[in-house]
Amino acid sequence: MSTETDVRPARIPEWMRRPIQTDKDYAETHNALKQNGLHTVCEDAKCPNRHECWNHGTATVMILGNICTRDCRFCSIATGKPEGLDTDEPRRVAEALETMNLKHVVITSVTRDDLLDGGAEIFARTITAVKERVPGITVEVLTPDFWGRRESLYKVLDAGPIVFNHNIETVARLQRSIRSGATYDRSMSILRYASEYGDGAIKVKSGIMVGLGEENEEVLQTMRDLYDHGVRLLTIGQYMAPTRDHARTKRFVTPREFVDFEDEAYRIGFDAVASGPLVRSSYRADNMVQV
Repeated sequence: MSTETDVRPARIPEWMRRPIQTDKDYAETHNALKQNGLHTVCEDAKCPNRHECWNHGTATVMILGNICTRDCRFCSIATGKPEGLDTDEPRRVAEALETMNLKHVVITSVTRDDLLDGGAEIFARTITAVKERVPGITVEVLTPDFWGRRESLYKVLDAGPIVFNHNIETVARLQRSIRSGATYDRSMSILRYASEYGDGAIKVKSGIMVGLGEENEEVLQTMRDLYDHGVRLLTIGQYMAPTRDHARTKRFVTPREFVDFEDEAYRIGFDAVASGPLVRSSYRADNMVQV
C-alpha cells in the first residue's frame, strides 16, 4: 500500500461526511445519562458516531470525572487537576444503564495519575454494580495504562468485564509526540498481561488512529505487535484534529486503504476488525463481542 505525501489536507473529503439524524432512542439515551450526572466519551471526545450509536441505544460511559491528568495531543478531553473522587458514581452508572435497556456497555475513563491505583477500584465497583443491576448485560472496559501496574489492571479484570480494551493509539515512532505520559512498550505490556489473565475468557482489544504522519508499513507492524501481545479485537480509524491546538491531521487515509488494513489484520489472525474512516475504539462494540 502506498502512503500519500505528508501535506496539510486541503479539505475534509466526502467519505468523512455523514448526515446527523436523531430519533427516540437517541433522546432516551441522552436523557438517561444527563439525569444521572454522567459523562460520556461520545460528547467529551467529540466522537463523530455519537448520533448513530445513541440512535442505536448504546453509549460509552466515562467515569472518574471529565478532567484528565495527561495532555495527549490527539484528545479533546479537558486536562488539569481533578477534584476528588466520586465514590457514588458506580451506583449512578448502574441506575442509568438500567433505564436504557442495553445489552452491552463500554465503560471508559479519563486518566487519573493523581490516584494511587489510577482509578482501578472505581472501575471494578462500576463493573460489579452494573452487572448486579442489569442482569445479562455484557461489560467492556477501555482503560488507561495504570502506569503498567499489574495490581491495578487485575483489580479491574477481577470484576469480570467481557472485553478489556486499551488503545495503542499510534505507531511506535509517534508515541512520544502524541501520547502524554504513555509509552508503546508499557501499553503493549498491559495488553499482554490482560491476555494472559485467568483462563483467557476476557477478550483483549486495542485501537489505532491513522493520519498522524505514520507510514502504512508502520501501521502493519503495530498490528503485528498487537497480535503478538494477545490482542484479538482491533479498530482502525481516521484521526481528526479536534482543534487547531492539537496535533494536525497529516492526511486522509482512503477507504481503499482501510479495506487493505482490515484484510491484512485478518491475515495476521485477528478475530474481529473494524477499519474505516469513521471507526472509533467503541464503534459498534456490541457487534465485535459476538465473534
